[in-house]
Amino acid sequence: MVLVRTTPPRPVDVTVVLPELASSARPAIRLHPRPGAPSVGESSVGGPLLWPAEEPWPHCESSHLHRDSGFRRSPAIVRLERRMQARWHPDSGVSDLTPEEQALKERSAARLAERLDAGAPWPADCPVPLLPVAQLYLRDIPLLRPPGQADLLQILWCPYDHEPDYKPLTALFWRSAAAVVDVLATPPEPYEANHPGYVPEPCVLAPEAISEYPSSLDLSPELQQIVEDRSRWQAAGTHRDNPRDFYDSELADAPGWKVGGWPPWGRTDPYRRYCTVCEVQMVPLLTIASFEWDGGGGRSWAPCEDQSAAYASHYAGQDPSQPTRVEVGSTDNMQFYVCPASPEHPHTELIQ
Repeated sequence: MVLVRTTPPRPVDVTVVLPELASSARPAIRLHPRPGAPSVGESSVGGPLLWPAEEPWPHCESSHLHRDSGFRRSPAIVRLERRMQARWHPDSGVSDLTPEEQALKERSAARLAERLDAGAPWPADCPVPLLPVAQLYLRDIPLLRPPGQADLLQILWCPYDHEPDYKPLTALFWRSAAAVVDVLATPPEPYEANHPGYVPEPCVLAPEAISEYPSSLDLSPELQQIVEDRSRWQAAGTHRDNPRDFYDSELADAPGWKVGGWPPWGRTDPYRRYCTVCEVQMVPLLTIASFEWDGGGGRSWAPCEDQSAAYASHYAGQDPSQPTRVEVGSTDNMQFYVCPASPEHPHTELIQ
């Protein structure tokens, strides 16, 4: 069955109220990740990668000892605890572990005990295998515009905070899917993660093409005044006490995981990024979001198929707006930027 998610129509048409912004529309693709069991041949978040068996798996070579958060759990245990939490209900309490889950817990504990008994370096002081974050096929996400004959984007990160911005170190790979003959069957996993929010849950995608408009912070002072002009909104039949806030939260850029579109500013003012090789202004590639939609009025961005879940009550760890269980920064967004002239040039990221 094909997963489909549809963004509800916006409360008002931006081009009717603010025709000056019509030329600022940008295409974007909302990924709509939802829990599932993706294969290496599918676009996914947190799923298995189509990784060549003969190609070394990427590792982070930095020392991680001084970045100790006190959180010491393997990705397998993080996912196990989430499954247990998802079964929790205040009337019944936490479900017992299944035999398979109990075996996993015991294996993980024994694995770490063996290393400690052998006097091996603490796992964080060794090269750390990167974790898969996203795999996007061009056939599903035509906005990617990869270099050369590539038709597949793979993004991984180190599950530790790295200075100076205290965010995961990332790696980006473009490749041709047809060139991968033998797939790496069992990629290495890190012994532990610095934070459970750095361990994505496997999710399938429901890509949806939309148009976005710039945040008011991206507008000129003249256009900002136009956005704040209440008479414009009244003439369109909508009365807003804070039209600029309404524009930003309901009409401009969509929340959640997406490719392309406009950046979701807020933590800082717009911050232009430039390619370190050719100095061309970089463009948004991917937004990794802690939440697919916000509470309150932001829930209008919840897809039509998820509106009931968005407005229903839920228990801790079962928030439908956080299917990937990823959290970056203080429940912020991580934006990837690439060089539009040469996508193979080094990428950059920004927490917003």
